[in-house]
Amino acid sequence: MSNKAVINTDQAPAAIGPYSQAIKAGNTVYLSGQIPLDPATMVIVSDDIEAQARQVFTNLRAVCEEAAGTLQDVVKLNLYLVDLENFAVVNEVMEEFFEKPFPARAAVGVKALPKGAQFEAEGIMVIGD
Repeated sequence: MSNKAVINTDQAPAAIGPYSQAIKAGNTVYLSGQIPLDPATMVIVSDDIEAQARQVFTNLRAVCEEAAGTLQDVVKLNLYLVDLENFAVVNEVMEEFFEKPFPARAAVGVKALPKGAQFEAEGIMVIGD
C-alpha cells in the first residue's frame, strides 16, 4: 500500500503538463516548480521580475498550505532564473516570504522557462514529525 498522496489546490496554477502540483510521501512533500502564473487566468502576472517572484512564492505558499504546511516547513528550495542579474531582486522578495532559518537552496541560471517566465521555484517540505 502506498503512502503517496497528490496535493492539488485551485489557489495555485493548474499543472500545464503531466505532473502534480505536489506529492506527499510520508511527512515529506515534493513541491513541483511554480512559475508566475495567476491561478485564475493562467497568464504570467507581469514582465517585472519582482512581480514574478512574488507570484511564484505566493503559488508555492498555496501548495504548501494545501498540504497542511507553510513556507517555513520548506527545507530545500531550487530557484531557476533566466537572467542571473535578477538574483538580488529574487533574494529580496524571498525574504518577504521566508523567515530564518532559511531553507537550503540552489539558484541556477537557465536559458528559458515555460510560457516565457523569468523565474521558477520548486522545493521540498517536511511537515509533522
